[in-house]
Amino acid sequence: MRIAVTSAGPQIDSPFVPVFGRCSYFVLVDTETLASESILNDAAGASGGAGIQAAQAIVAQRVEAVITGQVGPNAYRVLEAAGVQIYPFSGATVREAVESYRADQLRSVAAATVPGHEGLRMAANPGNAGPGTSPGRGPGGGLGHRFGGTGRGGTA
Repeated sequence: MRIAVTSAGPQIDSPFVPVFGRCSYFVLVDTETLASESILNDAAGASGGAGIQAAQAIVAQRVEAVITGQVGPNAYRVLEAAGVQIYPFSGATVREAVESYRADQLRSVAAATVPGHEGLRMAANPGNAGPGTSPGRGPGGGLGHRFGGTGRGGTA
């Protein structure tokens, strides 16, 4: 079986990255032989639609499953429509993800694992995952102010 794993680098021993649309690479692995190759995620730097673009790239690779940490609703719909299973994982390397899959320790999901635009927020503020705690969109939905003003404001 051919699977894709979200990664920071192009090798099977590269660090696992939990954000689907914003990962740097997808490592494609044959689960029987552990032969691998990688593709650069061209969508990682997109200003919007990264999840959809990444999902389309994965579908084009004819994989049967994706191992990632988080997948938003738009990417989920693209992958689901193509019959690609999604397996959440939280570990250190691509190899660990593949080994967990091979040991039947992962369970596929039946819905997106995060709300839309989560990867964009995580990419902009990787050390700060709480809503409304950094510049950008706050809980009020506004732009440019950490507490979600109604329009463009200054930074916090």
